[in-house]
Amino acid sequence: MRLIMELKKNQEIILKIDDLGNNGEGIGRLDGYALFVKDALPGETIRARIMKCNKKYGFARMMEVLECSDSGRVKPKCPVARQCGGCTLQHLSYEKQLAYKEKKVKDCLVRIGGLDAEKVEWLPILGMETPWQYRNKAQFPVKMQKDDSGVLRPVAGFYAGRTHSIIPVTDCAIQHPCMKEILDTVLSWMQEQHVTAYDEVSHRGLVRHLYIRRAYHTSQIMVCLVLNGRQISENLQRTLIEKLSGIQGMTSIFLNINTDQTNIILGKEMILLWGQEYIEDRIGEISYHISPQSFYQVNPVQTEKLYQTALEFAGLIGEETVWDLYCGIGTISLFLAKNAKKVYGVEIVPAAIQNARENARLNGIQNAEFFCGAAEEVVPRLAEELAALADVVVVDPPRKGCDGVLLDTIVKMAPARIVYVSCDPGTLARDVKLLGEKGYEVKKVRACDMFGQGGHVEVACCLQREDKANP
Repeated sequence: MRLIMELKKNQEIILKIDDLGNNGEGIGRLDGYALFVKDALPGETIRARIMKCNKKYGFARMMEVLECSDSGRVKPKCPVARQCGGCTLQHLSYEKQLAYKEKKVKDCLVRIGGLDAEKVEWLPILGMETPWQYRNKAQFPVKMQKDDSGVLRPVAGFYAGRTHSIIPVTDCAIQHPCMKEILDTVLSWMQEQHVTAYDEVSHRGLVRHLYIRRAYHTSQIMVCLVLNGRQISENLQRTLIEKLSGIQGMTSIFLNINTDQTNIILGKEMILLWGQEYIEDRIGEISYHISPQSFYQVNPVQTEKLYQTALEFAGLIGEETVWDLYCGIGTISLFLAKNAKKVYGVEIVPAAIQNARENARLNGIQNAEFFCGAAEEVVPRLAEELAALADVVVVDPPRKGCDGVLLDTIVKMAPARIVYVSCDPGTLARDVKLLGEKGYEVKKVRACDMFGQGGHVEVACCLQREDKANP
């Protein structure tokens, strides 16, 4: 406690970094007190400035690297990587990024999940061949900002870390290059037509966000302008369509209405302005229709590797009944259906279920059926009505992990295997610990790097009921 009282905001310190945190920030300790420092790496001794001190930990800003011992530091590709809150690991070599993510997964599952590391098969992480320009989706906040000559102009980019201050950038190193052309086009339209950007404080201004998707295999592009109201004339609509529709691959242009004072990006009302209501892409041999609010992984190349791992972990031979909970638009369900007797997908979002059914028809898949509702409510009823016992259950929940009631539901279904796909090793570890207490043992784990240059990592985990033999 005395050390915390001595540390003051803006105080400069010398700190040895010995670890990386959950989002890739460096961790150093002064007499056991942890300080988190963005852009710092293990093995480095740095000069840092105290930014904030909590009771158990604090935050500091790196000022200078004083000593560097095989930290893997490289020059970031993006000139604003340090200011931007998007990429947290551009300053670390890709080889070291993969090693960090493997270690993070293993540490979480052993420390939080209580796994015996010797009893688990840890498969090598699935890395990217080219960890740049891979993202197929981006959401850019927009604001009015003065340029160097003092002229107020609309800008788009990404939020600086832990703030809502926008770092203007249209040429992002991890987004597909088409994003820059789209951003520049919309911003020039706003400037020419005197269209204002949204201001969070006054709740005035029209354009809040630019939301862009690009299909990897078909090159189809979807653009959605998130608006603070409906004050967009026919002339504005016409000129916007003229500019955007000329971009190669442009397939869909939407307006989304969001007048709430909220941090949630998309509002409930979606208006098709031009083109078709979806773009089409594929994972492996399966094609998907993707609407603006559909969940679809941002890295299609790595997604195929991840789903292939999930398929291997499921151990299907064509006779199994599979339940896919949190099925979304059916991405994993349809990927598994070719090797299963029957697949049931459950998802709480109605639009996603509609997409899943359309995607099944699109691919001529007749052994997949989809239901809308909360899995913990829908599954027990359906399992009884359909007499559909589960041989394998697949879950791919949001970052917060599975609801406790859902985990109890899965256990009652008594599948021989559970394939858990997770975007957060911490909540995965919490959930597999609970499943372990109810008779399911983790057999295999494989990390997949879906987010090169960032701290997040995707994981596939195979759990097996203890009274069942290995698949």
